[in-house]
Amino acid sequence: MSERRVAVIGGGPGGLYAAALIGLACPDRQVTVYEHNADGQTFGFGVGLTASTLGSLDAADPVSAAAIRRAGHPGRGMDLRVGEGVVLDGADNIAIGRATLLSILRERALALGARIEDAHVEASDLDDALVIAADGVRSATREKLSAEFDARVEVDDALYLWAGADFALDRATFLPARTPDGVFVVHAYPYSPDRSTFLIETDDGTWRRAGLDVTDARTPEGASDEESLDRLSAVFGDILGGRRLLGNRTRWQRFATISCGRWSHGDVVLLGDAAHTAHYSIGSGTKLAMEDAISLAAALRDTSDDAAAAARYEQERRPRVERFQRIAGHSHVWWKAFPRRLDLPAPMLMTSFMTRAGNITADAFAAVHPEVVADAVGVLIGTRPTDEQARDPHTLGELVLAGRTAEPGPDTTVLATGPLDAWGPAGDAVVEQARGRTELWLDGEDDGREAVLARCALSERLRLDLGAVVGIDVPRAARADAVGALLAGRVDRVRFR
Repeated sequence: MSERRVAVIGGGPGGLYAAALIGLACPDRQVTVYEHNADGQTFGFGVGLTASTLGSLDAADPVSAAAIRRAGHPGRGMDLRVGEGVVLDGADNIAIGRATLLSILRERALALGARIEDAHVEASDLDDALVIAADGVRSATREKLSAEFDARVEVDDALYLWAGADFALDRATFLPARTPDGVFVVHAYPYSPDRSTFLIETDDGTWRRAGLDVTDARTPEGASDEESLDRLSAVFGDILGGRRLLGNRTRWQRFATISCGRWSHGDVVLLGDAAHTAHYSIGSGTKLAMEDAISLAAALRDTSDDAAAAARYEQERRPRVERFQRIAGHSHVWWKAFPRRLDLPAPMLMTSFMTRAGNITADAFAAVHPEVVADAVGVLIGTRPTDEQARDPHTLGELVLAGRTAEPGPDTTVLATGPLDAWGPAGDAVVEQARGRTELWLDGEDDGREAVLARCALSERLRLDLGAVVGIDVPRAARADAVGALLAGRVDRVRFR
């Protein structure tokens, strides 16, 4: 055994980037990447990288970062096609073809001394001093050592598929399509001058009523569900301009939320989706994997003992990843209920979308796009403020909260609630408890932000399911969240305490 050898299982973005960065930071290490698709074959279409992620890549390795920027397709904002629609201009993010990204990272890893072998291996096959398992969401390494990593996998009931198109949209586009079977939603974005990614989602009931469970069942392993692609090409014919969706091992999937109590065991350390996942609605998989690679390479550079380096990597990354998972969890829940909001006026729906995860408040959104928030205020109070009024947090709050801060009335049913999944079984129970009531108030002893966001989400569900008028208790520190909840149609009244 050589004490300076590193094996990387998996040649996705996280694994290849880790190989390159370890070669850069620890040139005495011999790094070997094991990937059974080492010839460059891959699935998927484009991936998005935010401005903050690009900044991290710049600092970690300017050479590969520059190549990624050159090959990337710039973001040009967002188009929400609901009702009269809302268009947001400007963005600092880029998108890049997955195959292009892998090619850049592969070349950089090779240039920095890594070897890449076309082979399927398991951690137990290797005698390297350090084994990095970057083998993705279906990680065989994690599954074989599930107890050792304290791995937990929760599979969603909603469905999605990744497809593509042979033209570039003007900007990221969100479009729902009502069909006799239910609602399908597309999130599409350009990633090259002649290509776009199309992510299409639906609920289990719609999927089955449309017969897509049958087409999925008869799709061979490793093939695309061509029948689903035909159906969806017709459903989204307007945005496709008559073109057909492209497949690349495209079939329906259910998102798996993965978390591990430990990221390392013995000489094996998990990286990227093998260790954790965060819902794709905030474009997180590639980002988190590459940022994991940055942290692990730095720990190996600065710490001579591999076990200590793995511990430092986890200590540094876990809080950031778990925060991102919480944000992604809010976004995930919002997306599952997205079709229920299609009757909201477009400015309110866009505000709801932007504030869905809790990482952006209505104040912060208004600072960049005051015209949208001003339109949402106009819908709420009947008089549109100026953009300058919307941009000022104090004025925005005064306009939105006027007439909407109140006490529970004598006919109001007060429900004591804690942090719960508004759209899960616990939320179902609250809905049944409140059925038949027209005025509701959600109280709770927990004034932490997660509890406040959960209360807002439950209020929204009660409004949508029961048509009730709902008020909530919030601490004064959550004023911005209260303003956002009112503007997004999540609550009707608030009481500060």
